[in-house]
Amino acid sequence: MTPTDRWIAAGGTYETRVVTLSPSIPRPEATRYLTGEAEYGRWELDRSAMYWGGRRQAWLRRKAIRVESTL
Repeated sequence: MTPTDRWIAAGGTYETRVVTLSPSIPRPEATRYLTGEAEYGRWELDRSAMYWGGRRQAWLRRKAIRVESTL
């Protein structure tokens, strides 16, 4: 069992974000955008798809952080 599987089994959840990129955006620029989201927004690429006509979608995810009150 991987650490991610253990985390999910313990009740961990992910936040999900869907990013749609138009066909007019060049591939290197799209790569830079997604890399920036990964570095600074702490997102990771879950999956991606390219649709007929050149439209691209990327599903990003990150661990949801739950804060418990100490009061």
